[in-house]
Amino acid sequence: QVQLVESGGGLVQAGGSLRVSCVATGNIFAINTMGWYRQAPGKQRELVASISSGNSTNYGDSVKGRFTSSRDNAKNTVYLQMNSLKPEDTAVYYCYANLQYKRAGPFFNYWGQGTQVTVSS
Repeated sequence: QVQLVESGGGLVQAGGSLRVSCVATGNIFAINTMGWYRQAPGKQRELVASISSGNSTNYGDSVKGRFTSSRDNAKNTVYLQMNSLKPEDTAVYYCYANLQYKRAGPFFNYWGQGTQVTVSS
């Protein structure tokens, strides 16, 4: 069974930094894109960052220049380094991975359980 587990969320002051991690475990044949979405109260889920298997990245406009995503393919892990955090970054951050769970199978999106990031003013 494929699972994605996030870690590293928490409470920080504005201007601070956090690094969250997400590891994919279970029956995984190959991972295409990994990344992060977030959802704040009263807001739609929005893309934070995505990173391809070749390390090509894409960021949401609100986090460009402040957040950096990276991955360790050997560990099936994706990271999100969050710097210069603002109160408006407060949200539940969800990790995702687009992956094959068996050889020659289709790609599906799998999601983590989410980790709360709260930025105080």
